Amino acid sequence: MRKKFLEKKLAKLQSKLAEIRSKVQTSTDAAEVRELTARAEEINDEISDINEELAAIAEEEQQRAAEQQTETRDAVPASATLINPIQNSGASFTVGEQRSNDDPFATMEYRMAFKKFVQTGTPIPSQYEQRQDAANSQSLGATIPTTLLNELVNEIRKVYGNLYAKTRKLNIQGGVKIPVGKLQATFKWISEKTVSPRQDGGTTETVEFSYNVGEIRVAQTLLASIVSLDLFEREVVTIMMKAFLQAMDTGIVKGTGNGQLLGILNDSRIPAGNVISMTAADMSNWTKWRTKFFAKLPLGYRSGSFIFPLSTVETYLETMADSNNNPIFRQATGLEVNDGDAVAPNGRFFGRAIDLVETDILPDFDTANANDVIGIFWQPEEYAINSNMQFGMKRYFDEETNEWVNKALVIVDGKLVNPEGVFLIKKSS
Repeated sequence: MRKKFLEKKLAKLQSKLAEIRSKVQTSTDAAEVRELTARAEEINDEISDINEELAAIAEEEQQRAAEQQTETRDAVPASATLINPIQNSGASFTVGEQRSNDDPFATMEYRMAFKKFVQTGTPIPSQYEQRQDAANSQSLGATIPTTLLNELVNEIRKVYGNLYAKTRKLNIQGGVKIPVGKLQATFKWISEKTVSPRQDGGTTETVEFSYNVGEIRVAQTLLASIVSLDLFEREVVTIMMKAFLQAMDTGIVKGTGNGQLLGILNDSRIPAGNVISMTAADMSNWTKWRTKFFAKLPLGYRSGSFIFPLSTVETYLETMADSNNNPIFRQATGLEVNDGDAVAPNGRFFGRAIDLVETDILPDFDTANANDVIGIFWQPEEYAINSNMQFGMKRYFDEETNEWVNKALVIVDGKLVNPEGVFLIKKSS
């Protein structure tokens, strides 16, 4: 009953939060926006408390299920067949095959064992040893508990990783070439005496993902001082989440492809015709956006998203004005930017989503050099991240700093599956 009550309350709070965010986007009153933002923060705190309580309830249910399984372990299974019944004494049974769907890395026993491994180096029990990767025979170490990874994914969706969250996620074997067909054909009228010529299926390109190992180093001094299991797991997730998502968003844009993601800016397959140069005057002129940029977009790629630093948006897009210096950006371009929203600090421009990034990922227009890319228009679903999202943890002693270091490792790669829908916006001198 308590769980259902919390779930209903959670749904109401989420609905209320969405309503407040909508009001923030449309409000032009600064005082009202501050009041709504404060209310949104309060609701976020309530939602966080409810999620924690629901997680505790789920854990209790899992523990009760495990206890019930232990109590019935010695009972005669319903599928058993009695063999050689001798006065009901010394009888044996054959049992139909039964498989457990329980995840061993989600159990309380493994979570505690993992905590001890990270804090003290106590070896993980042999039954939990992680198998090595088949391609490079490299062990990722102690598998990070499934509960932590699930929480990591949930946090990714709520707070960080604007670019990563939108990409296509794959889990395929590395080193395998995936065909990307470019099927093309033309329609031809035929008469009774002629036949349509056989159409060429076009060329076929392939995309291949590698076994790139990413590393996140976690400070031992912090983790060793945390006693509570819940607090320990929360800190591990927070540290991993920020480091992993920063690396993913950075790699999607400017990864070198050498032992890491191949970023959009370093992908040589992007057509030369997909590069648009804009001057400072062009950036603040809505008609130039129509004639120089949108006029070049094919119909099949007009529903993509922009990637901009916030400073570029504020300096150029939000300062569009008419001849009398009256602001026109909203009515002319539909520009909406939620930079005051810590949960979803993005917006829309000409009906397309804007993903805001820091200037270490893309430079802003004012500080960029001539011909630098200052904005990207992409189709997020055509950038693929390939990973099984299974993190491992290793521990070693750093002789230079005289401290234990924990390394979280994950195999991950990413690149554009189709570069045709990516358009680069460069600064023109």
